[in-house]
Amino acid sequence: MKNSKSLICFSLFAGILFLIVCYMYAHPLKKSTAIPDFSLSDDITAAASETPKPLSLYAAGACLMDAESGRVLYGKDEQTALPMASTTKIMTCLLALEQSSLSEEVSFSSRAVSMPKVHLGAAKGTSFALKDLLYSLMLESHNDSAVAIAEHIGDSVEGFADKMNQKAAELGMADTHFVTPNGLDADGHQSTPSDMCRLASYACQNKDFLKIIQTPSKTISDNKGHSYSLTNHDAFLTSYNGALGIKTGFTGKAGYCFVGAARREDLTLTSCVLASGWPPDKGRKWVDTKVLMDYGFTNFKKQSISFQDFSKIPLRVTDGIENQVFLRVPEPVTLPLASFETLVVHYCLPVSVAAPVSTSDPVGTIECRINGSVYASYPVYPAASVGKVTFSHILYEVFDEFLSVFCKK
Repeated sequence: MKNSKSLICFSLFAGILFLIVCYMYAHPLKKSTAIPDFSLSDDITAAASETPKPLSLYAAGACLMDAESGRVLYGKDEQTALPMASTTKIMTCLLALEQSSLSEEVSFSSRAVSMPKVHLGAAKGTSFALKDLLYSLMLESHNDSAVAIAEHIGDSVEGFADKMNQKAAELGMADTHFVTPNGLDADGHQSTPSDMCRLASYACQNKDFLKIIQTPSKTISDNKGHSYSLTNHDAFLTSYNGALGIKTGFTGKAGYCFVGAARREDLTLTSCVLASGWPPDKGRKWVDTKVLMDYGFTNFKKQSISFQDFSKIPLRVTDGIENQVFLRVPEPVTLPLASFETLVVHYCLPVSVAAPVSTSDPVGTIECRINGSVYASYPVYPAASVGKVTFSHILYEVFDEFLSVFCKK
Protein backbone atom coordinates (compact mmCIF):
# COMPACT_ATOMS: atom_id res chain seq x y z
CA MET A 1 0.00 0.00 0.00
CA LYS A 2 2.79 2.32 0.99
CA ASN A 3 4.76 1.54 -2.17
CA SER A 4 1.63 2.03 -4.23
CA LYS A 5 1.11 5.54 -2.79
CA SER A 6 4.75 6.46 -3.43
CA LEU A 7 4.43 5.20 -6.99
CA ILE A 8 1.28 7.27 -7.54
CA CYS A 9 2.99 10.43 -6.12
CA PHE A 10 6.07 9.88 -8.21
CA SER A 11 3.99 9.30 -11.34
CA LEU A 12 1.97 12.44 -10.61
CA PHE A 13 5.12 14.54 -10.10
CA ALA A 14 6.74 13.12 -13.23
CA GLY A 15 3.57 13.84 -15.17
CA ILE A 16 3.51 17.45 -14.00
CA LEU A 17 7.14 17.90 -14.95
CA PHE A 18 6.43 16.35 -18.35
CA LEU A 19 3.55 18.77 -18.88
CA ILE A 20 5.74 21.71 -17.83
CA VAL A 21 8.49 20.69 -20.25
CA CYS A 22 5.99 20.18 -23.06
CA TYR A 23 4.41 23.52 -22.26
CA MET A 24 7.78 25.27 -22.26
CA TYR A 25 8.53 23.87 -25.71
CA ALA A 26 5.12 24.93 -26.96
CA HIS A 27 4.97 28.26 -25.05
CA PRO A 28 8.49 29.45 -24.11
CA LEU A 29 8.97 32.08 -21.38
CA LYS A 30 8.67 35.71 -22.32
CA LYS A 31 11.38 36.52 -24.73
CA SER A 32 13.32 39.65 -23.82
CA THR A 33 14.88 42.08 -26.23
CA ALA A 34 18.51 41.30 -27.01
CA ILE A 35 20.83 43.71 -25.15
CA PRO A 36 23.90 44.78 -27.12
CA ASP A 37 27.38 44.88 -25.61
CA PHE A 38 27.96 47.94 -23.41
CA SER A 39 30.72 50.09 -24.90
CA LEU A 40 31.87 53.72 -24.53
CA SER A 41 34.73 55.45 -26.30
CA ASP A 42 37.32 57.58 -24.45
CA ASP A 43 36.94 61.33 -24.02
CA ILE A 44 40.20 63.00 -25.05
CA THR A 45 41.34 66.58 -24.45
CA ALA A 46 44.66 67.00 -26.23
CA ALA A 47 47.47 69.28 -25.07
CA ALA A 48 47.30 72.74 -26.62
CA SER A 49 50.86 73.85 -25.88
CA GLU A 50 54.34 72.46 -25.29
CA THR A 51 55.49 71.27 -21.88
CA PRO A 52 57.65 73.94 -20.20
CA LYS A 53 61.27 73.26 -19.24
CA PRO A 54 62.03 71.90 -15.74
CA LEU A 55 62.22 74.57 -13.06
CA SER A 56 65.56 75.74 -11.73
CA LEU A 57 65.45 75.17 -7.96
CA TYR A 58 68.06 75.30 -5.21
CA ALA A 59 66.21 72.77 -3.02
CA ALA A 60 67.24 69.12 -2.89
CA GLY A 61 63.56 68.19 -2.75
CA ALA A 62 60.52 70.23 -3.74
CA CYS A 63 56.83 69.83 -4.42
CA LEU A 64 53.86 71.90 -5.56
CA MET A 65 50.37 70.55 -4.84
CA ASP A 66 46.77 71.54 -5.44
CA ALA A 67 45.39 71.71 -1.90
CA GLU A 68 41.85 70.67 -2.82
CA SER A 69 42.52 67.60 -4.95
CA GLY A 70 45.96 66.66 -3.61
CA ARG A 71 47.31 66.52 -7.13
CA VAL A 72 51.07 67.06 -7.43
CA LEU A 73 51.56 69.78 -10.05
CA TYR A 74 55.35 69.81 -9.93
CA GLY A 75 57.96 67.76 -8.15
CA LYS A 76 61.68 67.44 -7.70
CA ASP A 77 62.48 64.26 -5.81
CA GLU A 78 59.16 64.91 -4.09
CA GLN A 79 58.96 61.38 -2.69
CA THR A 80 62.50 61.30 -1.29
CA ALA A 81 62.62 61.41 2.52
CA LEU A 82 64.67 64.23 4.04
CA PRO A 83 64.87 65.95 7.44
CA MET A 84 62.28 68.76 7.59
CA ALA A 85 63.44 70.82 10.58
CA SER A 86 60.84 73.14 12.19
CA THR A 87 58.23 72.58 9.51
CA THR A 88 57.53 69.66 11.87
CA LYS A 89 55.72 72.18 14.08
CA ILE A 90 52.84 72.27 11.61
CA MET A 91 51.81 68.85 12.87
CA THR A 92 52.47 69.81 16.51
CA CYS A 93 50.18 72.82 16.17
CA LEU A 94 47.41 70.88 14.41
CA LEU A 95 47.34 68.14 17.04
CA ALA A 96 47.17 70.74 19.81
CA LEU A 97 44.22 72.44 18.09
CA GLU A 98 42.41 69.14 17.54
CA GLN A 99 43.10 67.31 20.80
CA SER A 100 43.14 70.00 23.50
CA SER A 101 41.28 73.06 24.68
CA LEU A 102 43.03 76.34 23.94
CA SER A 103 42.37 77.52 27.49
CA GLU A 104 44.30 74.66 29.12
CA GLU A 105 47.37 75.54 31.16
CA VAL A 106 50.67 74.09 29.88
CA SER A 107 53.64 73.86 32.22
CA PHE A 108 57.34 73.82 31.30
CA SER A 109 59.24 70.72 32.50
CA SER A 110 62.97 70.33 32.94
CA ARG A 111 63.11 68.65 29.53
CA ALA A 112 61.28 71.56 27.91
CA VAL A 113 63.55 74.23 29.40
CA SER A 114 66.64 72.28 28.27
CA MET A 115 65.82 72.78 24.58
CA PRO A 116 68.35 74.78 22.55
CA LYS A 117 67.62 78.03 20.75
CA VAL A 118 65.40 79.16 19.28
CA HIS A 119 63.50 79.06 22.58
CA LEU A 120 61.01 81.08 24.59
CA GLY A 121 63.26 80.88 27.63
CA ALA A 122 60.64 80.27 30.32
CA ALA A 123 61.79 78.78 33.62
CA LYS A 124 60.86 75.30 34.86
CA GLY A 125 57.37 75.26 36.35
CA THR A 126 56.22 78.30 34.40
CA SER A 127 52.86 77.81 32.72
CA PHE A 128 50.99 79.40 29.83
CA ALA A 129 47.62 79.07 28.19
CA LEU A 130 47.93 76.57 25.33
CA LYS A 131 46.57 79.20 22.93
CA ASP A 132 49.49 81.54 23.71
CA LEU A 133 52.09 78.81 23.36
CA LEU A 134 50.83 78.04 19.85
CA TYR A 135 51.81 81.58 18.82
CA SER A 136 55.23 80.99 20.38
CA LEU A 137 55.45 77.73 18.44
CA MET A 138 54.45 79.08 15.02
CA LEU A 139 55.60 82.72 14.99
CA GLU A 140 59.00 82.36 16.68
CA SER A 141 59.45 78.57 16.25
CA HIS A 142 60.36 78.08 19.90
CA ASN A 143 61.70 74.58 20.56
CA ASP A 144 60.93 74.60 24.30
CA SER A 145 57.28 75.50 23.64
CA ALA A 146 57.03 72.51 21.27
CA VAL A 147 58.23 70.11 23.97
CA ALA A 148 55.94 71.64 26.62
CA ILE A 149 52.95 71.21 24.30
CA ALA A 150 54.00 67.65 23.41
CA GLU A 151 54.31 66.59 27.05
CA HIS A 152 50.98 68.19 27.89
CA ILE A 153 49.07 66.35 25.15
CA GLY A 154 51.04 63.10 24.85
CA ASP A 155 52.28 62.78 28.48
CA SER A 156 55.78 62.60 27.02
CA VAL A 157 57.66 63.56 23.87
CA GLU A 158 57.62 59.91 22.82
CA GLY A 159 53.88 59.60 23.46
CA PHE A 160 53.24 62.73 21.41
CA ALA A 161 55.42 61.42 18.57
CA ASP A 162 53.15 58.36 18.46
CA LYS A 163 50.17 60.67 18.02
CA MET A 164 52.00 62.58 15.30
CA ASN A 165 52.69 59.37 13.40
CA GLN A 166 49.10 58.17 13.80
CA LYS A 167 47.86 61.44 12.33
CA ALA A 168 50.39 61.23 9.52
CA ALA A 169 49.09 57.77 8.64
CA GLU A 170 45.51 59.08 8.61
CA LEU A 171 46.52 61.82 6.18
CA GLY A 172 48.30 59.40 3.85
CA MET A 173 51.80 60.66 4.70
CA ALA A 174 53.26 57.24 4.01
CA ASP A 175 56.93 58.30 3.90
CA THR A 176 56.91 60.44 7.05
CA HIS A 177 58.17 59.55 10.51
CA PHE A 178 58.16 61.92 13.48
CA VAL A 179 60.53 61.59 16.43
CA THR A 180 60.49 65.10 17.90
CA PRO A 181 57.72 67.76 18.18
CA ASN A 182 60.08 70.60 17.19
CA GLY A 183 62.03 69.15 14.26
CA LEU A 184 65.47 69.17 15.85
CA ASP A 185 67.72 66.66 14.11
CA ALA A 186 67.08 63.08 15.25
CA ASP A 187 67.65 59.70 13.64
CA GLY A 188 64.61 58.66 11.64
CA HIS A 189 62.91 62.07 11.85
CA GLN A 190 62.05 62.72 8.21
CA SER A 191 59.41 63.43 5.62
CA THR A 192 59.07 64.06 1.89
CA PRO A 193 58.12 67.25 0.05
CA SER A 194 54.89 65.66 -1.18
CA ASP A 195 53.94 64.49 2.32
CA MET A 196 54.57 67.95 3.76
CA CYS A 197 52.42 69.50 1.03
CA ARG A 198 49.69 67.05 1.98
CA LEU A 199 50.00 68.16 5.61
CA ALA A 200 49.86 71.83 4.61
CA SER A 201 46.79 71.19 2.46
CA TYR A 202 45.07 69.67 5.48
CA ALA A 203 46.19 72.59 7.68
CA CYS A 204 44.62 75.08 5.28
CA GLN A 205 41.21 73.72 6.26
CA ASN A 206 41.70 74.75 9.91
CA LYS A 207 40.67 78.37 10.51
CA ASP A 208 42.35 78.54 13.92
CA PHE A 209 45.62 77.35 12.39
CA LEU A 210 45.44 80.00 9.64
CA LYS A 211 44.67 82.72 12.18
CA ILE A 212 47.78 81.83 14.21
CA ILE A 213 50.24 81.66 11.31
CA GLN A 214 48.93 84.92 9.77
CA THR A 215 49.31 86.96 12.96
CA PRO A 216 52.12 89.56 12.46
CA SER A 217 53.02 89.86 16.14
CA LYS A 218 51.67 89.02 19.57
CA THR A 219 52.44 89.52 23.23
CA ILE A 220 51.78 86.64 25.63
CA SER A 221 52.07 86.30 29.40
CA ASP A 222 52.90 83.44 31.74
CA ASN A 223 51.19 82.57 35.04
CA LYS A 224 53.60 84.86 36.91
CA GLY A 225 52.70 87.91 34.85
CA HIS A 226 55.86 88.03 32.73
CA SER A 227 55.30 89.19 29.14
CA TYR A 228 56.93 87.83 25.98
CA SER A 229 56.89 89.57 22.60
CA LEU A 230 56.53 87.39 19.51
CA THR A 231 57.11 88.32 15.86
CA ASN A 232 56.15 86.39 12.73
CA HIS A 233 59.28 85.57 10.68
CA ASP A 234 57.46 84.28 7.59
CA ALA A 235 58.60 86.70 4.87
CA PHE A 236 56.53 84.85 2.26
CA LEU A 237 53.35 85.97 4.02
CA THR A 238 53.93 89.64 3.24
CA SER A 239 55.84 89.37 -0.02
CA TYR A 240 53.70 87.15 -2.25
CA ASN A 241 50.27 87.93 -3.67
CA GLY A 242 47.73 85.55 -2.18
CA ALA A 243 50.11 84.06 0.40
CA LEU A 244 48.56 82.22 3.34
CA GLY A 245 51.96 81.64 4.99
CA ILE A 246 52.72 78.43 6.94
CA LYS A 247 56.16 77.51 8.38
CA THR A 248 59.92 77.94 8.02
CA GLY A 249 62.60 75.57 9.28
CA PHE A 250 66.34 75.16 9.64
CA THR A 251 68.81 72.73 11.20
CA GLY A 252 72.37 71.89 10.32
CA LYS A 253 71.23 68.59 8.83
CA ALA A 254 68.06 69.79 7.10
CA GLY A 255 69.26 73.11 5.71
CA TYR A 256 66.74 75.86 5.04
CA CYS A 257 63.18 74.58 4.60
CA PHE A 258 59.81 76.12 3.99
CA VAL A 259 56.29 74.78 3.64
CA GLY A 260 53.95 77.38 2.15
CA ALA A 261 50.44 77.98 0.91
CA ALA A 262 48.83 80.59 -1.32
CA ARG A 263 45.35 81.17 -2.71
CA ARG A 264 44.21 83.03 -5.80
CA GLU A 265 40.56 82.91 -6.83
CA ASP A 266 39.48 79.25 -6.69
CA LEU A 267 42.99 77.77 -6.69
CA THR A 268 44.85 77.01 -3.43
CA LEU A 269 48.40 75.72 -3.77
CA THR A 270 50.77 74.29 -1.18
CA SER A 271 54.52 74.05 -1.63
CA CYS A 272 57.48 72.51 0.14
CA VAL A 273 61.21 73.04 -0.32
CA LEU A 274 63.66 70.97 1.75
CA ALA A 275 67.41 71.53 1.92
CA SER A 276 67.09 74.82 0.03
CA GLY A 277 70.61 75.98 0.86
CA TRP A 278 72.66 76.44 4.04
CA PRO A 279 74.08 79.62 5.64
CA PRO A 280 74.56 82.21 4.38
CA ASP A 281 71.95 81.45 1.67
CA LYS A 282 68.92 82.07 3.86
CA GLY A 283 66.88 83.61 1.03
CA ARG A 284 66.98 80.66 -1.34
CA LYS A 285 63.90 79.05 0.21
CA TRP A 286 61.89 82.18 -0.65
CA VAL A 287 63.22 82.19 -4.23
CA ASP A 288 62.33 78.50 -4.66
CA THR A 289 58.87 78.97 -3.17
CA LYS A 290 58.09 81.92 -5.48
CA VAL A 291 59.26 79.93 -8.53
CA LEU A 292 56.98 77.03 -7.59
CA MET A 293 53.96 79.19 -6.83
CA ASP A 294 54.37 81.27 -10.01
CA TYR A 295 54.54 78.06 -12.03
CA GLY A 296 51.31 76.84 -10.49
CA PHE A 297 49.26 80.01 -10.79
CA THR A 298 50.53 80.75 -14.31
CA ASN A 299 49.88 77.35 -15.81
CA PHE A 300 47.02 75.67 -13.95
CA LYS A 301 43.31 76.40 -13.95
CA LYS A 302 40.48 74.53 -12.28
CA GLN A 303 38.40 72.60 -14.80
CA SER A 304 35.14 70.76 -14.30
CA ILE A 305 35.19 67.31 -15.89
CA SER A 306 31.81 65.80 -16.75
CA PHE A 307 31.37 62.20 -17.80
CA GLN A 308 29.28 60.82 -20.65
CA ASP A 309 25.62 60.33 -19.74
CA PHE A 310 25.28 56.57 -20.02
CA SER A 311 22.40 56.39 -17.53
CA LYS A 312 19.93 55.39 -20.26
CA ILE A 313 22.16 52.76 -21.90
CA PRO A 314 21.25 49.25 -20.66
CA LEU A 315 23.95 46.93 -19.39
CA ARG A 316 23.24 43.27 -20.12
CA VAL A 317 22.74 41.01 -17.10
CA THR A 318 23.27 37.27 -17.41
CA ASP A 319 21.48 34.74 -15.19
CA GLY A 320 19.35 37.53 -13.73
CA ILE A 321 15.66 37.96 -12.99
CA GLU A 322 15.99 40.99 -15.25
CA ASN A 323 18.14 40.87 -18.35
CA GLN A 324 19.44 44.42 -18.04
CA VAL A 325 20.34 47.13 -15.57
CA PHE A 326 21.04 50.84 -15.88
CA LEU A 327 24.04 52.59 -14.32
CA ARG A 328 24.50 55.76 -12.27
CA VAL A 329 26.82 58.37 -13.73
CA PRO A 330 29.33 59.77 -11.18
CA GLU A 331 29.12 63.48 -10.37
CA PRO A 332 31.46 65.81 -12.30
CA VAL A 333 34.91 66.30 -10.75
CA THR A 334 37.11 69.38 -10.60
CA LEU A 335 40.83 69.16 -11.31
CA PRO A 336 43.62 71.65 -11.90
CA LEU A 337 44.88 71.19 -15.45
CA ALA A 338 47.43 72.97 -17.63
CA SER A 339 47.20 73.68 -21.33
CA PHE A 340 50.27 71.50 -21.96
CA GLU A 341 48.60 68.41 -20.46
CA THR A 342 46.54 65.71 -22.20
CA LEU A 343 43.48 64.44 -20.38
CA VAL A 344 41.88 61.11 -21.25
CA VAL A 345 38.68 59.93 -19.59
CA HIS A 346 38.64 56.14 -19.97
CA TYR A 347 35.51 54.12 -19.24
CA CYS A 348 36.44 50.76 -17.71
CA LEU A 349 33.00 49.19 -17.92
CA PRO A 350 32.11 45.57 -18.81
CA VAL A 351 30.05 44.53 -21.82
CA SER A 352 27.80 42.62 -19.40
CA VAL A 353 27.55 41.55 -15.76
CA ALA A 354 26.39 38.36 -14.08
CA ALA A 355 23.64 38.36 -11.48
CA PRO A 356 23.29 39.02 -8.63
CA VAL A 357 23.80 42.77 -9.05
CA SER A 358 23.78 45.14 -6.04
CA THR A 359 23.53 48.92 -5.98
CA SER A 360 26.33 48.98 -3.40
CA ASP A 361 28.83 47.04 -5.52
CA PRO A 362 30.57 48.89 -8.39
CA VAL A 363 30.46 47.22 -11.79
CA GLY A 364 33.31 49.26 -13.22
CA THR A 365 35.30 52.49 -13.01
CA ILE A 366 36.02 55.69 -14.86
CA GLU A 367 39.69 56.63 -15.06
CA CYS A 368 41.07 60.13 -15.49
CA ARG A 369 44.44 59.78 -17.17
CA ILE A 370 46.73 62.80 -17.29
CA ASN A 371 49.69 62.61 -19.64
CA GLY A 372 49.27 58.84 -19.89
CA SER A 373 49.17 58.12 -16.14
CA VAL A 374 46.05 57.29 -14.16
CA TYR A 375 45.45 60.21 -11.80
CA ALA A 376 42.13 59.14 -10.28
CA SER A 377 39.55 56.36 -10.60
CA TYR A 378 35.84 56.76 -9.88
CA PRO A 379 33.53 53.77 -9.24
CA VAL A 380 30.36 53.24 -11.28
CA TYR A 381 27.35 51.71 -9.52
CA PRO A 382 24.15 50.09 -10.81
CA ALA A 383 20.97 52.14 -10.48
CA ALA A 384 19.04 49.05 -9.28
CA SER A 385 19.69 45.60 -7.88
CA VAL A 386 19.06 42.45 -9.93
CA GLY A 387 18.59 39.07 -8.29
CA LYS A 388 19.90 35.82 -9.70
CA VAL A 389 17.51 33.38 -11.37
CA THR A 390 16.75 30.36 -9.16
CA PHE A 391 14.85 27.11 -9.70
CA SER A 392 11.92 28.41 -7.64
CA HIS A 393 11.84 31.55 -9.76
CA ILE A 394 11.75 29.46 -12.95
CA LEU A 395 8.88 27.34 -11.58
CA TYR A 396 6.99 30.48 -10.63
CA GLU A 397 7.44 31.94 -14.11
CA VAL A 398 6.37 28.68 -15.77
CA PHE A 399 3.24 28.30 -13.65
CA ASP A 400 2.43 31.98 -14.11
CA GLU A 401 2.62 31.56 -17.89
CA PHE A 402 0.76 28.24 -17.69
CA LEU A 403 -2.09 29.73 -15.68
CA SER A 404 -2.30 32.86 -17.80
CA VAL A 405 -2.88 30.75 -20.89
CA PHE A 406 -5.65 28.70 -19.20
CA CYS A 407 -7.25 31.85 -17.83
CA LYS A 408 -7.35 33.34 -21.31
CA LYS A 409 -8.96 30.21 -22.62
